[in-house]
Amino acid sequence: MSNQTNNVVLRDLEIGDIGWLIQRHGELYAEHDGFDRSFELLVAEVLIAFAHSHDPSCERGWIAANGSQRLGSIFCVRSGEPEIAKLRLFLIEPEARGLGLGQRMLETCIGFARETGYRRLRLWTHQSHLAACVLYDRNKFACVKSKPVRSFGQDLVEQTWELDLT
Repeated sequence: MSNQTNNVVLRDLEIGDIGWLIQRHGELYAEHDGFDRSFELLVAEVLIAFAHSHDPSCERGWIAANGSQRLGSIFCVRSGEPEIAKLRLFLIEPEARGLGLGQRMLETCIGFARETGYRRLRLWTHQSHLAACVLYDRNKFACVKSKPVRSFGQDLVEQTWELDLT
């Protein structure tokens, strides 16, 4: 796989990517975290809203791909609060994990948020996503909120992380 990561491009969304993102988020989170169908529906809602109304001057989604093989995604979108962007839909296929692709995708998203003039980048995750949390911490995100919740059919610890972009 490491040869594959050398050939990976981060590209804009193309036909079929929205369906793939909904499917893979649903499947992977059900398999690894026991999430129910409500998670897949949330992903669908996020993607439909993005497809209908995203502003390319301050929002972007990337698909990590090696040729026709999709390996992951990451999005930078408006949060609804001035000067704060949201990192969303960060996904890496299991076979592409641990090879530096996540770091590259995260750096691309952070760079876009900075270039676009955002002052903070916020994301929402769960404490159980240990590898992602290590990646966020290593990139100077701070966990600013943590609380137990019942979501997607599971008892979880929901976390909000933020990065100061100034």
